[in-house]
Amino acid sequence: MSGSSPSIAEVARRIGVTAGTLRRWMSAGLVPADDGEMTPTAIAHARVVARLRERGHSLKEIQKATESGKLAFSYIEDLLPATPDTFTVEQAAEETGLEPALVERVFRAMGFGAPTLEHLSEDDVQLLRYTAAVLAAGFPLVALLQLVRVYGQALSQIADAEVRLFHLYVHEPLMRDGIPGWEMAEEMEGLARELLPLASPIMDHLHQRFLQHFIEQDVIGHMEADLGEGPLDLGRLRVAIAFADLAGYTRLTEEVGEEEAVSAVERFVEDVENTLPDDARIIKTIGDEVMVVGSDPSALVDWAVGFQQLHGEMRPMPRIGLHYGEVLYRDGDYYGREVNLSARVAARSAGGEVLVTRSVVEQAGPHLEFQRIGEVRLKGFSESTELFIARPVDD
Repeated sequence: MSGSSPSIAEVARRIGVTAGTLRRWMSAGLVPADDGEMTPTAIAHARVVARLRERGHSLKEIQKATESGKLAFSYIEDLLPATPDTFTVEQAAEETGLEPALVERVFRAMGFGAPTLEHLSEDDVQLLRYTAAVLAAGFPLVALLQLVRVYGQALSQIADAEVRLFHLYVHEPLMRDGIPGWEMAEEMEGLARELLPLASPIMDHLHQRFLQHFIEQDVIGHMEADLGEGPLDLGRLRVAIAFADLAGYTRLTEEVGEEEAVSAVERFVEDVENTLPDDARIIKTIGDEVMVVGSDPSALVDWAVGFQQLHGEMRPMPRIGLHYGEVLYRDGDYYGREVNLSARVAARSAGGEVLVTRSVVEQAGPHLEFQRIGEVRLKGFSESTELFIARPVDD
């Protein structure tokens, strides 16, 4: 046995079973036994077996799942650092100088529920120290809570994607190929051991690049706002909002099937991402619909008209609606009447059209022309909205 490997008794103590129980699991083939040595794979699987036994699963069920490779992904959990809980909320508050109620607000804003607050680790407390330092530097609490909420939402989506994509494109193919459970576990653990250390530097690099980009856009936006319209209330921005989707997407799903229809949406979203002006970005996607926000309405309507020209042969055809106005900015998203109005404008457009409001027409360049449709009552709005079809002058 390697001197660097923990003993069977030590592993048994860690996972909460007796050494005799662990030896029986190893003898039965439930836990890999490499000359009695407790390898990282063996330790990880022993922990999984202990959890499944606690949940009432029989040894036969666990054996079958192990042989098929269904449990292989769980070994990767052992590559993550252990975070033993050592602090209550009150102790964490005392350590960081924050009020207990604020500690709870911070963790709930990040997306963690009550169970997390009952088991705080040293790393959690260090996170709260960073939070206290940000507040001490003068950053407003209302802005901090929004920022950590955005962090939580973005990083939970990243972690969810990492797990699901690894499962779909690594774990599932290995299972289909009939790779034995232990071999599958070791192969997946080896791959994850190489990939996990790369995640943080990749995200840090992307964060720095995007931070630089949005600082530049904010400076430009401030200058142009000073040259034009007056000041806005706190928490509000003046932006151009576009909604774009595929006309007849539901019918397409029925005609060609879900897989092909989803592929069409992926191509559509990718085309939007690759053609947007520098000041604009996709805020969210809902099914086949994309919400885009930019600071320059002239640039965004130019993009919309150009996008339709480039994609005139696309089936189903895109349709786009634009509006320009004041919105409420909260938690990285945009809210308010003007956002709803833009969505309704898009819903009234036809495939291949760019439909805009008067506020966009007034900001557009001379190389576009606008065919007035008239005053239209949009769903959910008591007053009529003047709508125009945007197209190049040479059309």
